[in-house]
Amino acid sequence: DALFDVSKSFADPFLMKDMDCAVARIQRAIENFETICVYGDYDADGVTSTAMLYSYLESCGANVMFYIPLREQEGYGLNLEALDQLHEQGVQLIVTVDTGVTAVEPAAYARSYGIDMIVTDHHTCRDVLPDCCAVIDPMRSDNVYPFPHLAGVGVAFKLICACELRHTVGSDEKQRVMKALCTEYLAPVSIGTVADIMPLVDENRLIVSL
Repeated sequence: DALFDVSKSFADPFLMKDMDCAVARIQRAIENFETICVYGDYDADGVTSTAMLYSYLESCGANVMFYIPLREQEGYGLNLEALDQLHEQGVQLIVTVDTGVTAVEPAAYARSYGIDMIVTDHHTCRDVLPDCCAVIDPMRSDNVYPFPHLAGVGVAFKLICACELRHTVGSDEKQRVMKALCTEYLAPVSIGTVADIMPLVDENRLIVSL
């Protein structure tokens, strides 16, 4: 079986700081049919992250949309004009992918609108993190997650894994869940990982080889 014991090969996503908070907030948003926006980046890592998380949330019955800023007009990352638009569209929760870990001002701006935010990113953190529901980044200095070099799409995949594994009991059930997730999502995770020139070691090598 090409998909060997992936439940043991991949590190526990809940080792990432704030992962439990992110999963709880997403589940609440799904149950209450809140409007969720996946906010990505325009490069290959960001687009695969956005498409994958959007597809996953849609499959969960979420009321989900996505936003990718225009490269020439808006530039990289969260911008205040985009947040104005999302507020007008009734967005209640933003989940960033491949961006957001330095977005201190945009996070505060979103909060002023009553919009909650979950950041998933893989870029280097600054001393001050955005004030939001969760900041998931393997580069955080207070992380115990064993592999810091995931692409943004790898971090988004770990969020999906955490959402699916939250109620699993026993190794057999975890293996079944992880096999299904790998079959469904590892193609876009591989594209984003390779395109973003991440080192093909550890979990990145596992992702691409599978």
